[in-house]
Amino acid sequence: MPASDFSQAEYDHRIERTRAAMSAQGIDTLLITDPSNMAWLTGYDGWSFYVPQMVILPTTGAPLWWGRTQDKPGAAQTTWLAPSDLHDWPEEHVQHPDHHPVAALVTLLCDRGWTRNLGVEMDNYYYSAASHHVLQQAFGDAALTDATGLVNWQRAVKSPAELEMMRKAGQLTAHMHEVLRAGFREGAPKHELVAQVQAAGVSGLPDLPGDYPAIVPIAPSGKEASASHITWNDRPLTRGEATYLEISGCFHRYHCPASRSLFLGEPPDDIRHAEAAVLRAIDDTLAAARPGVTCEEVAACVYASFERAGYIKANRTGYPIGLSYPPDWGERTMSLRPGDTTPLEENMTFHLMPGLWTPDWGLAITESFVVTPQGGRPLADIPRELVVKPV
Repeated sequence: MPASDFSQAEYDHRIERTRAAMSAQGIDTLLITDPSNMAWLTGYDGWSFYVPQMVILPTTGAPLWWGRTQDKPGAAQTTWLAPSDLHDWPEEHVQHPDHHPVAALVTLLCDRGWTRNLGVEMDNYYYSAASHHVLQQAFGDAALTDATGLVNWQRAVKSPAELEMMRKAGQLTAHMHEVLRAGFREGAPKHELVAQVQAAGVSGLPDLPGDYPAIVPIAPSGKEASASHITWNDRPLTRGEATYLEISGCFHRYHCPASRSLFLGEPPDDIRHAEAAVLRAIDDTLAAARPGVTCEEVAACVYASFERAGYIKANRTGYPIGLSYPPDWGERTMSLRPGDTTPLEENMTFHLMPGLWTPDWGLAITESFVVTPQGGRPLADIPRELVVKPV
């Protein structure tokens, strides 16, 4: 995601919002390890999140990029930061048993006088216990504040430029589902079908290239589909089984996931019954998803539709989406579920997940949407009904 995707004014506005949130938490220097947050603030893009790296945001001045020496050229190419704002740690410390890279970060922070009121993303895939221990040893617990989600929350309302990215991702998602529908046939090895779908997402469309998504295709069939996060295998597609694929196109790191369910042969009554409940849930939710309505009020549309059909859904039914890196395309803030009273705002974006999982099968038809005054507007144009292939 090159920094040129957005204007400098947009980046400046993002930093301003983030600093306001820092001030509210009493944070003077924010240490950002989530690559999605790093990219959102600076444009940094690279498969380097398996080693310690950060964007450091002080209360004034430009942010700093800090990472592995080998990744510094990537920061120079993808961020809007000046060369003097790019800092690296010694290459010989890569996965070294005796020298942790964060020791170099401690030196940088001390040199800048940034040793108090440090915010760290504690509950984050990319911030290790070892990294935190080094900071604790250097500055003490009193200097460290949990800033989990601070930047994520600033990303919730999308700019017009971000929405355009997500709509392009939605075009890629729709293209992937077209390839899926065409290739879904009895006897087709699952891994070959998934390969075709993934290739379509990367090769993209004319003037619309794809990127790697933050989650690989979820692609269970039959009893496998009773589990919600099974990927794929080499088993041939079989008549009498429901299959669902949860996939997403990705454009410049922005996502638009969508699941669709498919069936070989004539679907039994219980599958059709579940399909009707899911489709009704989607229609009701999109109609309700307006600014000011709370997350739990939106989620209630799904639970009510399922209850009328005789089902009980015990998991959440949606979450925010946008810019992301593996292993998750969610933004890890709100959830569409009971108890979340966060009000929706215009131009928030969600992945609506009214999936049903029974002990014997699963059915997932999902929709990514943007909140508008008229309700939720889908970000991709994909037929929702169960795809039925005769055999």
